[in-house]
Amino acid sequence: MGQTEFAVNFFVALFALIDPIGIVPFFAAGTVGVSGRDRAQIALYISLFVLGFLTFFYFTGLSLLAFFGISLPAFRIAGGVILFVLGLDMVRDDPSSKSTDAMEGTPKVSPKTRNETVSRRFERMIVPFAMPLLIGPGAISTVIIYASQAKPLGLPGAAIGVGVIAAVATTTLIAFLATPLITRLLGRIGLSIVVRVLGLILCAMAVQFILTGFFDATHGFIRHDTALPYQKD
Repeated sequence: MGQTEFAVNFFVALFALIDPIGIVPFFAAGTVGVSGRDRAQIALYISLFVLGFLTFFYFTGLSLLAFFGISLPAFRIAGGVILFVLGLDMVRDDPSSKSTDAMEGTPKVSPKTRNETVSRRFERMIVPFAMPLLIGPGAISTVIIYASQAKPLGLPGAAIGVGVIAAVATTTLIAFLATPLITRLLGRIGLSIVVRVLGLILCAMAVQFILTGFFDATHGFIRHDTALPYQKD
């Protein structure tokens, strides 16, 4: 796999999994009544947390697998199953519509109340948005899997991987900063379509992870052109 192909595949997989556009309704609902400056600060810290946490697993994930005695094909298959479940949930039951309903039904608060609650809301949102919604088992699995694919590329592969993670974190920051605009432009139907399309892409990538895992763990069970499409023998 070349550097360009690796970068594109890694970005698409991680972007589809984190789904910053689909998280916009959650972020909007969680920051109702917060000033634009405070919302931007919250978005920045969440994005930095995503960057640091995923970079940590990008460089230490393979060592953790070795410590627990887990083979990469086994982890690839398990990660593919998790990604497929997450993608299927995105396709079948779009949570953004529920969040949009909650956002639309949330009453406005006074400036005084807003100033009193912004600090507590900031503390509450860092971990919930960074961990359950943005960084979960699927994202960690994807980062570890692509870290293994970057090893043959050497130092440039490591740099590209960090660059991809930084790019995804940046798109997340931009999406959060543009929350009012995105919500207004796409609306409930548009957000729902984006989430479902990304879910479909995620399901396809999950199946590919599983096929590649079986290919690495067996001999002749999966065809080479199926497990590793668009690559020469």
